[in-house]
Amino acid sequence: MRLHIPRWVVRLLQGLVAVGLLALLWRAADGPDAARRLATADWRWLALGFLALSAQTLLSALRWRLTARQLGIALGKAQAISEYYLSQIVNQSLPGGVIGDAGRALRSRGQAGLMAAGQAVVFERLAGQIAMFLMLATAFVATLVVPGGLDWPRWLAWPVAIFLACGACLPLLAMAATHLPGAAGRSGRSLWQALHRALAARGALLGQVLLSVGTTVCNLAAFAFCARAVGIDLGLAAIAALVPLILFTMLVPISISGWGLREGAAAALFPLAGATASGGLATSVAFGLTFAAAVLPGFLMLLLGPRAKRWKTGQERTEDPNGTMRRA
Repeated sequence: MRLHIPRWVVRLLQGLVAVGLLALLWRAADGPDAARRLATADWRWLALGFLALSAQTLLSALRWRLTARQLGIALGKAQAISEYYLSQIVNQSLPGGVIGDAGRALRSRGQAGLMAAGQAVVFERLAGQIAMFLMLATAFVATLVVPGGLDWPRWLAWPVAIFLACGACLPLLAMAATHLPGAAGRSGRSLWQALHRALAARGALLGQVLLSVGTTVCNLAAFAFCARAVGIDLGLAAIAALVPLILFTMLVPISISGWGLREGAAAALFPLAGATASGGLATSVAFGLTFAAAVLPGFLMLLLGPRAKRWKTGQERTEDPNGTMRRA
């Protein structure tokens, strides 16, 4: 007999995980000191973090627009930006961190179908994670080889090395899937061709690289600005090598928008950069709050933008008696 767990129960558990982790960190990482740092945070550095995260959202929206175009979906700039803000708002508010992206795919399916729309959303997010992964890999190798880099403890260096090795093998596994027989091979080839067309085709590669590097730099800079706001000056090596590890924990879907996991990683890793665990906790909380504030302008774009009248996906609101939306 298959056990079915209601979705609201899963979301409640994810929320409890976030609260429980934060409560544990409050006791283990000197929560009162973290609170004092947050209370005296320099608003100017937080403002810079806000701007960096806002720029990250804009660049991500343009990357989604480029990816969608490669898959036959035309999105206007204003539409892409307002939709991306909406997905960020939902992702920040609900457990899992992907519900907003699913909604973005559903609302953009009119021109090329749900499969292409879903691929555009997934591939766009994947491009950003690839850039962050390459930043981590480069910084990890550099800090191991170059004198004066981070002093990686063995308990962390080996897991990071294994993570990077597994990540490097994923493209090889994807290519191998294209040679499978039957339906599995056909699906693998179709997916690989769509991925290549979206990210690596002649008309897309340069834009994908520039936009993904831009979003990565904005995310890392925002975290560093939040650290400065609470009195911590992270060096370039720590920003490039440790911050990606901290941000990658947000992908684990067991809490709300990475809360608790991100703070735990920051508290554990900041001592490697000469800071305190409470400083890592304060920095991560400041980053999370700044990120939440950075998506709020999306409400204005959603209210004032063209979304309420017409979509380039081929749908518009009509005055049908039943009040539904039909094809234009």
